[in-house]
Amino acid sequence: MPALVLCAALAACLPLMSQAAPATASAAAPLAIGDTWTIASTALGETRRINVYVPAGIPAGTPLPVMYMPDGGMLEDFLHVAGLLQVGAGNGTVRPFLLVGIENTQRRRDLTGPTEVAKDRTIAPVVGGSQAYRNFIRTELMPEIEKRYRVTRERAIVGESLAGLFVVETLALEPDLFDTYIAIDPSLWWNGRQLAKRLAAQPPGIAGRKALHIAFSADGLPDVAPALKASLGKAPGLDFSYEAWPGETHATIYHPAALKAFRALLKPR
Repeated sequence: MPALVLCAALAACLPLMSQAAPATASAAAPLAIGDTWTIASTALGETRRINVYVPAGIPAGTPLPVMYMPDGGMLEDFLHVAGLLQVGAGNGTVRPFLLVGIENTQRRRDLTGPTEVAKDRTIAPVVGGSQAYRNFIRTELMPEIEKRYRVTRERAIVGESLAGLFVVETLALEPDLFDTYIAIDPSLWWNGRQLAKRLAAQPPGIAGRKALHIAFSADGLPDVAPALKASLGKAPGLDFSYEAWPGETHATIYHPAALKAFRALLKPR
């Protein structure tokens, strides 16, 4: 009978099926997108971890411009900014950049300048260390990057929130340190808005060409934009741009605003 014949055939196949070699999987290995190393800093009095994204597909020996970023730990903003640069370089909307992420130890100490506002000083045991942090970048980190990697003289910096405050403060105090400054929702409320007031009253002296882009979310300080545009928009040598993102919050603005800024300021030449 056909049904019995079919059952017998299936039964004969079962031993063979049970003897088939099981599927195997390789052992897990770390997934790397760049380099990570530490540097002992005299300026900061501690050892700092540095994470570096090296663009793929670039001919060996090609010098690359460098983007520095505070909040550059693997559990901070490093991975998503590296992703933006990788996708932008891949689709031709952004020039390839070496990304240098500085992992935090005491974030609120390093990214804030001095303050006369008592409430500001309650956010951390120590604040006001931005100049020491800038000294670390200028005198220790940048020379180490130039020693380890083939780089051009072009430098950019990107940061959000307190890191955005540091970006704007650096333009005000040491405008020659970077060529492109990108500040996402910068915490310009620090020290009673003194940095914003200073820039509105007197833009920094610029040698050559520099670019500053500021983006504010609905949680930011868009009311400072008119005075900044009136002052910085007329500063010789400075390309100032500003964009409001009322549909984004402080927690959501970094990724979309950085993508748009990268495409506008770092596009292929």
